[in-house]
Amino acid sequence: MSDKDQTLNTSLLMLIPPGITAIGWALYNFPVGELGLGLLLLSVVTVFFGAYLRIQISRTNLHLTVSDALIFLSLLVYGGSVAVLLAMIEAGLSSLKLSPTNKSRSRTSWRTILTNVLTSGFSTFATAFLVEVFFGRPQQVLADGGNTTLVYLLAVMAVTQFVCNTFLASAYAAIKTGRRMFQVWNETCFNALAMFSTGAVMAGLAAKALERIDMVQFALATGFFGLIFFAFKRYADDVRRTADDLEETKTARADDAEAHIAELNRLVDQLKNSADELSESREQFRYAAYHDAITGLPNRNYILGLIDQLLQRPGIQCGEKFAVLLINLNRFRSINESLGYQTGDRVIKHLAKRLSEMSALNETVGHLGADKFAMVIPSAANEEAATERAEAVGKCISEAIVFKGRTLYANASIGLVFSSPNHFKAEEVLRDSDIAMYHAKDNRRSWSVFDRSMRARAVTRQQMETDLRYAIVCNELQLFYQPIVNLATMKLHGFEALLRWKHPRKGMIQPGDFIPLSEDTGLIVPMTLQALENACGQTVKWQREYPGHEYLSMSVNLSGKHFADPALVEQVENILKETAIDPQCVKLEITESSTMEDAENAIGKLNQLKKAGVRLSIDDFGTGYSSLSYLRRLPVDTLKIDRSFVSAMAEPGEDDEIVRTIMALAHALKLDVIAEGVENVQQLAILRRLGCQFGQGYLFAPPLPLDAVEKMFREGTNWADLAGDVLLPHDTESRELSSFKFAN
Repeated sequence: MSDKDQTLNTSLLMLIPPGITAIGWALYNFPVGELGLGLLLLSVVTVFFGAYLRIQISRTNLHLTVSDALIFLSLLVYGGSVAVLLAMIEAGLSSLKLSPTNKSRSRTSWRTILTNVLTSGFSTFATAFLVEVFFGRPQQVLADGGNTTLVYLLAVMAVTQFVCNTFLASAYAAIKTGRRMFQVWNETCFNALAMFSTGAVMAGLAAKALERIDMVQFALATGFFGLIFFAFKRYADDVRRTADDLEETKTARADDAEAHIAELNRLVDQLKNSADELSESREQFRYAAYHDAITGLPNRNYILGLIDQLLQRPGIQCGEKFAVLLINLNRFRSINESLGYQTGDRVIKHLAKRLSEMSALNETVGHLGADKFAMVIPSAANEEAATERAEAVGKCISEAIVFKGRTLYANASIGLVFSSPNHFKAEEVLRDSDIAMYHAKDNRRSWSVFDRSMRARAVTRQQMETDLRYAIVCNELQLFYQPIVNLATMKLHGFEALLRWKHPRKGMIQPGDFIPLSEDTGLIVPMTLQALENACGQTVKWQREYPGHEYLSMSVNLSGKHFADPALVEQVENILKETAIDPQCVKLEITESSTMEDAENAIGKLNQLKKAGVRLSIDDFGTGYSSLSYLRRLPVDTLKIDRSFVSAMAEPGEDDEIVRTIMALAHALKLDVIAEGVENVQQLAILRRLGCQFGQGYLFAPPLPLDAVEKMFREGTNWADLAGDVLLPHDTESRELSSFKFAN
């Protein structure tokens, strides 16, 4: 006998004493005087017909029958003893009818039948006992009790019958299936509460109807109970069909799994055959893993492995050196974009062949992908020879490449690194050669030798880039404002907005330290847009708050990177609209070099900005390389003389003449002029005599934070005392007045 069977038998034995007690109590208290046609009819319907109207609870062998309601009715009309006997007889006959076959019962089937009989008898006995304890004889409650008492009695009947029945049934099912009792009860028996509750209600209505001989009420109660019963039966049938479908699905999946296993076994056999074939061509795969597909040269994996081997040489720790050259083709992307990737691959193959042919026997040339090559020199005791090698590589690459009558040229930036005891991994050697290569590229040199300061600068640059991105998001960048003074009236004309970075740990960082970085990384674009928006908003605020400054202008520097952004004009227009500033009060300053990199595109963008209403200014004029033909095409309003010319004007010489020439050119082109870097009264006097309209510099004020500017507004600062008795030329004064009227 298995442990499970033994446990079931033990459970069954535990049910026998309470079951026998229920039978004895029922026989002892059986109301012989109630025997009659009504009791006989109720018994026949309960025992022989009630079991046919049944509902199976999903995923179990448990059933709910209409006889539950009839047993409740017998308890109300004839007392608990009749109900107990009817319940036990009905449970036995129902179990026989619900058995899967009519042949001889197995041991397990009879055990199940006996369990059902004892469970029904004990649960009905417990229900009748509690009803009599709390309410007395049910017949008396029907006759004399009110409806409220009857409702309480029906509730006790339903709950007690539900708890006892489902508790014993789920315990028995849990023992049979090996599952947890609460899990079985929750999944399979909880829904039975509806049927027990409905049965109790219908039994109460039927008992009341019979007591009053109200057949209409009895018929209505019977019909209502039938509707509820068939609705619940339909729901239970749907659940059972769903469970059956799931079971069929599981079976189908199991069949599919077996088919997949067979297929997998077949594939495993094929893979074994393939592995045997692959093992025969291992060297071919090894070659493919360590060589570049385009050039046939060793690839990055090969070069890294070779460097690792060189680092393991005993002599490395004793001062023996090897060298690595990292070669990056400059502007190779333009070849791909203009001539196509196929031509680009041909150029790579051609240069790979050149480098291989020029390399010595002990040197290894590799292609690291895209436009990068590497050359490993295993013995580099003579550093001068290695640098000469780098020079030779650069010249080799720069030689003309001829394809089908087309001549192409390429050049490279080369990073040279020598091994040291501080190098422990191949990636570290390649990293340092990469740093040296970018150092050469940034300094427009053909090659550069790595030193540790380059790595420190690279780390610092990377950290500064990270901090700068954070600063843009967290609004750590601040605007300082440097006054621009009308040299005719010596009054405030406007400001130039200048970015300053107040780092939370490093303090104030100078623009020369982060502006070039922002240019290289492209961060200058969001920085400038943010600065423009803040400056425009602040200008509108000052114009409204301080009388006499309604036409205050604001100058903001525009980087050459913006001209590559197709959304530049739209972004500027959106800022003008959002800040509600008069576009005539906004001056965008550009440098000569930024417009000359792509002159046609820059001129087109500037014309669009001009149509948006803003004014344009060329910053640092005189230091660039623009031609007069392009200058005439630029839709600018102002020239800003570079501070290098202004600073030397106090002494007679060439710079004085340059400023005169710029002034004459500006007047001929009908442009305003702003002189930057005005630092003393001598420079101011010369500029005023030359007819310069505006000045900017430390003589008037340095770049000021927001609170200092507002203090200046409140105090009404002007610079009339700096002008002295210098007389202005008549034409300069008239031009300044006309310019002022235009601004207004």
